[in-house]
Amino acid sequence: MRKSSVSIFFPMFLFHFLSVKSEQPLVPALYVFGDSLSDSGNNNFLNTTAKVNYSPYGIDFVPAGPTGRFTNGKTAVDFGAEFLGLPFPPPYLGLSKVEKCITTKGVNYASGSAGILTETGVRLGERLYLEKQLHYFQKTVKIDLRGNFPTSEALSAYLAKAIFTVNIGSNDYINNYLQPDFYISSKIFTPEAFANLLITKLSHSLTRLYALGARKFVVSEIGPIGCIPIVVNSAKTNGCVQQVNQLVSLFNDRLPTMLHELKSFLPGSIFVRSAIFALSSDIQQNPSTYGFTDTRDACCILGGNGTTLCIPNQPPCENRNQYVYWDAFHPTQAVDIIAAMRCFNQSTLCSPINIQQLVQA
Repeated sequence: MRKSSVSIFFPMFLFHFLSVKSEQPLVPALYVFGDSLSDSGNNNFLNTTAKVNYSPYGIDFVPAGPTGRFTNGKTAVDFGAEFLGLPFPPPYLGLSKVEKCITTKGVNYASGSAGILTETGVRLGERLYLEKQLHYFQKTVKIDLRGNFPTSEALSAYLAKAIFTVNIGSNDYINNYLQPDFYISSKIFTPEAFANLLITKLSHSLTRLYALGARKFVVSEIGPIGCIPIVVNSAKTNGCVQQVNQLVSLFNDRLPTMLHELKSFLPGSIFVRSAIFALSSDIQQNPSTYGFTDTRDACCILGGNGTTLCIPNQPPCENRNQYVYWDAFHPTQAVDIIAAMRCFNQSTLCSPINIQQLVQA
């Protein structure tokens, strides 16, 4: 039976968080690309089983409740937007035609189950894979934003100051490479070749974003997905599945070189890498340092969509701030705020500069 207790850690951390929030926007906009770790409701408008627009999702998202976010409260990009003094970037598919034309502080294109590869997540239904997200962003730039700027130069200056976050790739393993019964990728690519494929396609996508006007990028590694409940429980082990973590490490090891190469031939570009794998691994190994007591179990009661998502309308654990995982895949907002803050104003997660420094760059 789950014990209910109050974490001392989170209120202290939240107090520090309040001192970090900016009253005035530090940048003109925040544009978000990725998967369910960043999705703020796009999948609500898609025919997919990867949809969480029901309780207990959003139980700590005040005052709206369930929004389509795959956690109990805010995502890391939500906290990042607050630190930057911006509103939460709205989900692209939730905007009307008129709203798209007047939204200038950022948009969220992220989609649950999406991957770098087009075919990733197809078994779960519709999703905005990365190429589709870029297609919608192109429409934002070429059509929706133009009426808000007097000249094309003014639009370019705005985009150059905006921040673009890209956090994607987990599903290319979870909902593709690691499911050989449904996807052929593991049968035709060695782990090294698959990592190279993902890095190459991600490089092309970042280059396309640059061509559309982006200059300031925050690109995340893939976290230690060998530690998430769905993988650990499937392997019937008490610890992380290191074989899975080694797979994603092949991708992570190639990411810094790729970003450095892009910077060298894309004039004016700045790439910040979020080393989330190391932070997440440290949380697993030293949970009490961060205020956590449970690094394995899901906080909510699993059962929805094949025992991976929360059962609708069932109360979750009460001490949510002490749980690393919300459901079988996704972290709690207590983890998200740690990642967001460390990337924003410290040097332990994001490099070669943090977000505050990126703002000034």
